[in-house]
Amino acid sequence: MVHKRVSLTTQIMVAMGAGIVLGVIFNQIQSGFISTYITGGLLAMIGKMFVNALKMLVVPLVFFSLICGVTGIGDIRVLGRVGGKSFGLYIVTTAIAIAIAILIAKIVGPGQGFTMEGIDTSGISAKTAPSVWDVFASIVPTNPVQAFASGEMLQIIFYTIVLGVAVLMLGEKSDKFVEGCEYMNEVMMKIVSIVMAFAPLGVFCLITKTFAEQGIDLFLPVLAYVLTLTGALLLHLFVTLMVILKLFSGLSPITFIRKIRPAQIFAFSTASSNATIPVTLRCVTERMGARNSVASFCIPFGATINMDGTAIMQGVATVFLANVYGIDLGLTGYLTVIAMAVLASIGTAGVPGVGLVMLTMVLGQVGLPIEGIALILGVDRLMDMIRTAVNITGDAVVTAIVAKTEGQLDIATYENPLAGTADDDLGIDPAAEEKLAHLARPH
Repeated sequence: MVHKRVSLTTQIMVAMGAGIVLGVIFNQIQSGFISTYITGGLLAMIGKMFVNALKMLVVPLVFFSLICGVTGIGDIRVLGRVGGKSFGLYIVTTAIAIAIAILIAKIVGPGQGFTMEGIDTSGISAKTAPSVWDVFASIVPTNPVQAFASGEMLQIIFYTIVLGVAVLMLGEKSDKFVEGCEYMNEVMMKIVSIVMAFAPLGVFCLITKTFAEQGIDLFLPVLAYVLTLTGALLLHLFVTLMVILKLFSGLSPITFIRKIRPAQIFAFSTASSNATIPVTLRCVTERMGARNSVASFCIPFGATINMDGTAIMQGVATVFLANVYGIDLGLTGYLTVIAMAVLASIGTAGVPGVGLVMLTMVLGQVGLPIEGIALILGVDRLMDMIRTAVNITGDAVVTAIVAKTEGQLDIATYENPLAGTADDDLGIDPAAEEKLAHLARPH
């Protein structure tokens, strides 16, 4: 009897469920040994190692993949069209996301009748909102090496595109360089497979630690805010984005949700769009059939500037805090919130907790007390996990639309439910290993 191997996605979902259950149990036990040595020690260490391993892949994967993408397109005008489409769609979806969030929050009215008793409002500092000029000027790196070392994604994308264009302009002289980049891109995707083999363990540790530290009790004082935010996030994910996908590409939203699920799980676990880039890239190329020439640009670009989930949080949080403090922002105030959220999303990195940094900019701009963030600080980690999943879903939707409209999406792969699942295996070839070992031996 042949036993069917459990897919990696199923393993990760089981690990996530087990982590939630065990984390809640640990939270209820309140043991010093567990908090110090288990959640704060072993689980924190493994979880951090896993996230670091994902982040380790991002910069080299984006560089080699984008070089291959630019040279694969071969036409600078097409590259400009792909960039224009993706940028326009990212800005539009972010604006729609926060507008919907504000509308839902105004209808539900979270924060009305809320009392400030027992809330620590100390230690909250405001961040200065970047000007539109600073945002765009900072895209050009003064030192490319420093940009790569610090993971400044917009600067990395800009420099890599310029390099790719220069490579194209050199023509046949660049053949060996392009071949080398294509090989390195394959190597990086194989390293992604190696890291993902440990995904169930990493996800289990991350989720267990989060729920062990946060628990359920933190949600009770701000339950209306949590439910409103969660509802707005899920509405945008399953309705707004899927309608946009269907309207602009004609692709099946149900198939899309099935294909993007592994990336959503990773995003939920890591709460980082940037750390999820390798998994999102793999989903849209190997599972959906988007050509690397489009995906290698759209996914890193989206992870940096497209923050639908974060924008939704800002909209709901702004309405919540306005209700708490009894301040009527009016139409002008909410339009300012929309504009600020879109601008801040362009100039802010896709890392855990960035939503709170962006929120301080928005609150300061509309005159709400920055200290109010303390009200939602306790539940922000778990909310961050959900909104990151929404963020990367938006990245994948735009990538699928751009790829489809550019004729760079393989429909057969998109509609094949098994596409990309074979790559869950590490695919080690014993014969190839022996051949390489033979070459490496001294003669």
